Amino acid sequence: MSATESNSAEPVIRCDGVYKIFGDNAKKMMQESNGMVDAAKFQEAGCIVGVNNASFEVYPGELLIIMGLSGSGKSTLLRCISRLTKATAGKIYIEGEDILSMNNKQLIQLRRSKMGMVFQSFALLPHKTVLENIAFPLQVKGVSTKESIKRASDMIELVSLSGRENYFPRELSGGQQQRVGIARSLAIEPDIWFLDEPFSALDPLIRKEMQDEFLRLQGVLSKTILFVTHDFDEALRLADRIAIMKDGIIEQLDTPANIVLNPATEYVRKFTEEVPREKVLKIESVMDAVDPSAAVAEQQVSKDAIIETVAEMILNSDKPVAVIDDAGKVVGAVHASKVINVLFGGRTEQAS
Repeated sequence: MSATESNSAEPVIRCDGVYKIFGDNAKKMMQESNGMVDAAKFQEAGCIVGVNNASFEVYPGELLIIMGLSGSGKSTLLRCISRLTKATAGKIYIEGEDILSMNNKQLIQLRRSKMGMVFQSFALLPHKTVLENIAFPLQVKGVSTKESIKRASDMIELVSLSGRENYFPRELSGGQQQRVGIARSLAIEPDIWFLDEPFSALDPLIRKEMQDEFLRLQGVLSKTILFVTHDFDEALRLADRIAIMKDGIIEQLDTPANIVLNPATEYVRKFTEEVPREKVLKIESVMDAVDPSAAVAEQQVSKDAIIETVAEMILNSDKPVAVIDDAGKVVGAVHASKVINVLFGGRTEQAS
C-alpha cells in the first residue's frame, strides 16, 4: 500500500524529533544544543551523532525503506524505533503508544505481540531443525506444541521450504537459511516487521530470488515494514517510500519515483544520477490526466508497469496509450513523448 493511499489512516509508527547521541556527554550536550545538533561539535566533545532529528510516519501496510551508506545512521534509527537502543531525545509512537515511556514488561509484550525482526545474521539455533527453529518463538510465548508446529508448518509452505522441515541449518544454503529467519519472524504474526540488511550476506542470484519472495509475501500479507538497506537498487525495487540518510539526518523521504526525478539535496542527486530511470519508474509517474475527448490506442498498460517493460509498445503506437489501475479502470494516458524524455532526454533537466 502506498503512503498516498494510506494517509487517511492513523500511522502505525510515528517519530517526532528523534535523536540518538552516543557518548558520556550526550544528554548534557543535547540539553545545551536546543535541538540544533551540530555533528562536528558533538564529535569534538567526544560524542557521536547516530540519529539527528528524525521525524516521519509509517502507515498501515506501507513498506518504508531506510537507506544510506555505512555510518549514515539507518540501523541506529531502526534500533531506536524497535527500542533495542533507547533514543536520547524525541518521541516514538507505535499505534499511538509512546514506547519510550514503556517499562521492560510492556516492551517485551509489545515485541512478542506486534513486532517481527529479521537481521543480517540469521541467528538460527544449530541444534534445532527448520520446523523447530520456526516454532521456537511461539513456544516461548506459551503456544502449545501442537499449535506451534502447525503454525510453523504453514510458514514453511509460505516461504517455499516444503520438504526441508527436518533439515538442520548447516544443511541449508544461505538463501534457505534466510527464508527460515523470515518464516520464524512471521510465525508470531507481527503487525510490524523490522528488517535490517536481511539480504546483504547473500550472493546476487539468491538476493534477487529473496527479493522476489519478499515482494510475493508482502503482496499476500500486507505488513507494515521498516526495511534497512545500503543497496539503492534494492530500495527502488521494494519500497513504497524511501528515506535516505546521511550523518544521522534524513535527507529526503519520498516515493522512489520522486527521489529519482526530484532529488531534494545534492547528496540525494549523487545517489540517483546513475540510475537508469526507465528501469525504476512506473508508468504512473509519466502519465497525463484522462482527457475523455482524446483518442487512445487499443492497447492498455498498467499504472504499475515499469517503463522499460512497455516502452517499445508505447513508442510504436501513433496514439496515446490508456493507463489502467488494478481494477481495470482508466486512470490516465501516456504519450510517446514522455517515454522518449525518460529514455533519452530527461536527465539533464531533472538534475538541474
